[in-house]
Amino acid sequence: MGAIDAIAALLLVSNVVAGAVAAAGSKVIVVGAGMSGISAAKTLSDAGVKDILILEATDRIGGRMRKVNFAGMNVEKGANWVEGVNGPEMNPIWKMANKLHLRKFFSDYSNLSSNTYNENGGLYQSSEVDEVIEEADKVDSFGQKLSASLPPSGREDVSILTSQRLKDHVPSTALEMVVDYYAYDYEFAEPPRVTSLQNTVPLPTFTNFGEDVYFVADQRGYESLVYDLAGQFLRTARNGSIVDPRLLLGKVVRHIRHFKSGVIVVTEDGSVYKADYVIVSVSIGVLQTKLIKFEPDLPQWKILAIYQFDMAVYTKIFLKFPYKFWPEGNGTEFFLYANERRGYYPIWQQLEKQYPGANVLLVTATDEESRRIEQQPDSQTKAEAMEVLRNMFGKHIPEATDILVPRWWSDRFFKGCFSNWPLGVNRYEYDQIRAPIGKVYFTGEHTSEHYNGYVHGAYLAGIDSANMMIKCIKHKICKYEIKPKDS
Repeated sequence: MGAIDAIAALLLVSNVVAGAVAAAGSKVIVVGAGMSGISAAKTLSDAGVKDILILEATDRIGGRMRKVNFAGMNVEKGANWVEGVNGPEMNPIWKMANKLHLRKFFSDYSNLSSNTYNENGGLYQSSEVDEVIEEADKVDSFGQKLSASLPPSGREDVSILTSQRLKDHVPSTALEMVVDYYAYDYEFAEPPRVTSLQNTVPLPTFTNFGEDVYFVADQRGYESLVYDLAGQFLRTARNGSIVDPRLLLGKVVRHIRHFKSGVIVVTEDGSVYKADYVIVSVSIGVLQTKLIKFEPDLPQWKILAIYQFDMAVYTKIFLKFPYKFWPEGNGTEFFLYANERRGYYPIWQQLEKQYPGANVLLVTATDEESRRIEQQPDSQTKAEAMEVLRNMFGKHIPEATDILVPRWWSDRFFKGCFSNWPLGVNRYEYDQIRAPIGKVYFTGEHTSEHYNGYVHGAYLAGIDSANMMIKCIKHKICKYEIKPKDS
């Protein structure tokens, strides 16, 4: 850090900042090589802006799309589903996945009422579960009707919808809580009181692209979509690795100095890079930390907008067993565990069709439980998960032989999994999140108005941000309009 601070001080004091530190600078620096960063860089390249430098903090591209080896096979540590399929419009990620012939499997949640387990052992009667689901659907339906009756500004003022929902229905039993968790937290990784707008109106992802979701289980990894996109404008070797000098890995950006004539970017290893523009594609969780220092500081309205958004944590825990002891066949892929402690290892998925013969279960934790789990040893997490499984399937089931516990919240390069639109935030704040500050542009799934939190949101946001920059570079249209708060 001392070296970085010294270099930063030099940049700030010297007149060299504006031109001589890195005379052979780039037109555009892209910070981050996840889906948004690569999408933005490709869009710039396609438009003829090929003098690009991509600085990636990790040793790979793909960001929160990442395969890891678990028990001798590759599984997805991060993004796992193509969400929004078979609708009126084609999800661009679905198109890309089909182009590469990725192995993907329809996720069928329709039989959950027959696969919901009591915390004391045994299954609930499906009729009892259906009754709870039906009651929850009534609340949701009311929220959607209320939303549709309001003007646009009212629909975006989520406090109305939230207060009404909480007054109408507060889950209290273990069964009510797990149904509520499945309906809200499983999608948004936070309780409905936090992500109320998204929970009470139809999501554009499913309205536009379709309600089906597909689980990606390909040994090349979901990240292969990002590599394929990068390979369309970056030079690659025959083995598929990227050898283009415009991509630099292991470059942790710590300082962005911006002024009217351009930008200076300083990385943790002391390297200094100059450009006319920069696109920052790190997560909103990272923007909320001190990893990257902007100088001058970002304006107060930008900082406030950044801190109004939530960075959700969604933890997919994989467990491997010596043999299967859970139900198999149609209608058994997903099962729920109801516990008096809301969100305690609640949603399980058996992966026999995705990884035949692997004997692997996947359990999802989110939000506070995710943060708690990240801070304890994997052995403790395994013990807790095993206790839950024994409650469901009996004391004589085998011990898990392996466990994988992702830690996105603890990773300083991500600080979570995806952004959420919380209580009280509307289009005005979204415009502020997207707005460039002089030569500094921002992209990422959090800048996608309609698809934040999704892979396709990241992809489309990269295109949108790059097109904003292209207008500025080529047509000198650099002003970004922020709509008035009450419009």
